[in-house]
This record gives sequence, structure tokens and C-alpha cells, in this order.
Amino acid sequence: MLPAMTSAIVMEKTGGPEVLQWAEVELPPPGPGEVQIRHEAVGLNMIDTYHRKGVYPVELPSGLGMEGAGVVEAVGDGVDGLPVGQRVAYATGPAGSYAEARNMPWQTVVPLPDDVDARTAAAAMLKGLTVSYLIRETFAVQKGMTVLWHAAAGGVGLIACQWLSHLGVEVIGTVSTEEKAERARAHGCTHTILYKDEDFVARVRDLAPDGVPVVYDSVGAATFEGSLKCLRPRGMMVSFGNASGPVEPISPLTLTQHGSLFLTRPTLFHYTSERAELLDHAAALFGVIASGAVKLHVGQTFPLREAAEAHRALEARETEGSTVFLP
Repeated sequence: MLPAMTSAIVMEKTGGPEVLQWAEVELPPPGPGEVQIRHEAVGLNMIDTYHRKGVYPVELPSGLGMEGAGVVEAVGDGVDGLPVGQRVAYATGPAGSYAEARNMPWQTVVPLPDDVDARTAAAAMLKGLTVSYLIRETFAVQKGMTVLWHAAAGGVGLIACQWLSHLGVEVIGTVSTEEKAERARAHGCTHTILYKDEDFVARVRDLAPDGVPVVYDSVGAATFEGSLKCLRPRGMMVSFGNASGPVEPISPLTLTQHGSLFLTRPTLFHYTSERAELLDHAAALFGVIASGAVKLHVGQTFPLREAAEAHRALEARETEGSTVFLP
């Protein structure tokens, strides 16, 4: 069978949003172990900007995007449980979800429940699965704890605030504006800190004098050192993003000096590489969505061909909640 054609965002080189180009590309039939998905919605995530800029290298030329939702249109040999017509979603590589349609390894794709639409799934999968592994496995948060979450009004942060509040956890969240503080509080954040106007370390220590057991930090360089100072002895520093730039290397002695701390730099792939793990985290996410404990806030949508403009808005912190592309 000859390849069909589809439209997609491609990049020949790394750089600013201008490297993203809308183009016609070949779409071959799905090979063994693959499903072909016609996208109904595609998610925008900060990791996409890291790939675009070369912070996380990809082989060029390349597509972009890690998250999509749609309908299975064709299946290759060896695919189990994902028939043609099945509504599905995914949140993993290889990069290339910024496309009208694509092929994906079937074991990375999950069926969508009837009560989760494609737009919600595209807003929820990568961010929601990230929250699931961070709070259920990386550090298993327990009822009654107080945690610090940076960027509490972002797409991941708003899901985390709701999920943690549902678990009976107090969340101290850092945000950049009062508007974002109000949004975070409306989504379950217990205490908000305007990090541009306040010393977040001092505020955290006021709220939790002994320190917090865990800090979730997707900001990176700008907050890392202060985050260590917010932890109680033997607390865990979870560094899972680089929004302000990569964290500089540190000496292990630094962790000793701050109280025999633990430091981890996790990624979703290592918590969902086995299909059973992926399905477990997806079930947990769909469960809190179905119960109403977590509501997805899609702050804005863009046509897929305008991905460059969406990247500019995301990096300028002009977006709120999740951003979804509509092919």
C-alpha cells in the first residue's frame, strides 16, 4: 500500500518558534505493532519547547509534540485491544503529535473512557500522568502532609493542586501574579506565594517551620537552591522541569548540608515504560477526572498550523491552564 499524505509541523533545525513549519508529509500504513491515529486534539507541553530549542536533543529533521487524542483508523499486525474506531490517547515519544494523523506503537496508547472527550484527554494525558507518577510513586504523598509546588497555576500545577487537595494534602504553591494565585486557590492550592514579590523560602518556613517533606519543582535554575532550603531533614527534592533554565551541577555534600536530602530528576517514560504501569496511571487519572475531583482547565486553543504562535505565548507565560491544538 502506498503512503498517504497528512499535514504536520516539522522542524529542520532547532531554535525559536520560527523553526516550526507547517508541511505536507507522508503517512505510511501502520507497521507491525502500530496503530494509525487520526487526531481530534493535540496537547502543548513545555517539553515541546525543550525539543524545539535542543535542550532535549531530537534527530533532525523532526516532528514535534508528545501528546494527542483521536480515533484509530488502521492497525498493523500484532496489535491487541485497539480496534479500528477505538477512541484513544497517548503522552509519549517519539515526537510527532503535531500532525493531523500519525502512527504510534500500540503499547504506548490507551483507550479513552466514554466520559473523557478528546479535548480533555489532550489537555490531561501528559500533565495528568506526570502528576500521577510524581505524587503516587516518586514521592507517595499522604493525607495530612504539606507540600511545595512551584508554578502552581500552570497546566501541571492546576491538576496537581486539585488531586492533592482531593487526597487531603495542603499545597503551598508559587505563582507569578495575583491573578494566577486566585486561579491556583480556586483549584485547591491552600497557600499561594507571589515569588516575584516575596521570599518564597521565608514564607514556606512561616507556613511549615520544620520544612516540607517534598518539593515539586518544574521551574529549574531560578528556584532550585531556594527549594532545598524549604525541605525538612531527609526531604525529597523532585526536579522535573527547566522552565527557567537547567539546574547547574551540585556537589552531593550540598544535600548533606541541607539535612541529608534526597534529589531525583524523574521523567514520565521511566514510570510508564511497562504497559501495566501506563494503564495503572491512566486509570488513576481518568478516575479522578470522572469523579470530578480533577477538572481540566483549557485556557486557550490554537489551530495546529499556528504552533509557533502557541510556543511564543507559552514561553512568554501568556497562557493559563492547558493549551490544546485543534487539527
